[in-house]
Amino acid sequence: MPLALLVNPSSAGGKTLRLLPRVEAALDARRTVFRVQRTKGLEHGVEQALLAIEAGELPVVMSGDGLIGAVGGAMAGSETPLGILPGGRGNDLARVLQIPSDPEQAVATLFSGHSRRIDVGEVNGRRFLGIASVGFDSEANRRANETRLLRGSLVYAYAALRTLASWKPARFTIRVDEERIRLSGYTIAVANSKAYGGGMYVAPDAELDDGQFDIVAIGEVGKLRFASNLPKVFKGTHVEAEEIQVFRAQHLELSASKPFAVYADGEHLTDLPASLRVLPRALSVLVPAAA
Repeated sequence: MPLALLVNPSSAGGKTLRLLPRVEAALDARRTVFRVQRTKGLEHGVEQALLAIEAGELPVVMSGDGLIGAVGGAMAGSETPLGILPGGRGNDLARVLQIPSDPEQAVATLFSGHSRRIDVGEVNGRRFLGIASVGFDSEANRRANETRLLRGSLVYAYAALRTLASWKPARFTIRVDEERIRLSGYTIAVANSKAYGGGMYVAPDAELDDGQFDIVAIGEVGKLRFASNLPKVFKGTHVEAEEIQVFRAQHLELSASKPFAVYADGEHLTDLPASLRVLPRALSVLVPAAA
């Protein structure tokens, strides 16, 4: 199939555009038929991906998790697979799918890899592929998006420390079927994937194709203890702490005592209260053969 290369020119402060010549050269070396479409935003990227499918092209997103999540969500239910070339700051979905960050190796995955079906998350009708979070995490995500001087995991570490300085615990209510779980604390993360924030494994046991969310609830604890546990998130060992609860569900209702935004795939998708559900194995993604 010819490729429709959807490039986010503003991703990672222009990093994607700097990598684009290497991608084009790798595709030319394979005598691949492709076209480059620079996206003007999430909606434009989704529109171009759907037009590409209608034209018999394979959509390949070269961007960070935001555009990948938006396009992947819109492609849910399609038999056409999604190609991913990491080009953002976090690249967490690519990391979990074991798609190489090196442009030439990532291009090779489009041809030598295989198609894998993964779940798609939905919150208030908006779809995502990674992790939807509210509370401390969504506040930190907002600050990270406003930061332009730092890159990679440093952005999220900086944003977390800035958020912690003024943070006050919130009350959350999680409803799964007829059961209600109430807690006071920091964050509720509803995870379709394992990682966010540039390699933070907030839900280390989450699987992309098990038809369930891993829900990680971080309860009330002192700020010093919370800060001391932040480095553990990069290894996923933070879930061993007694103030953290992890459980699974296919759908849930989420509300809080404060009007939090809901962030997923690095983007502000909606606000609380929120209804979330899993669309099991709704999306096909091209991944390395060894993944």
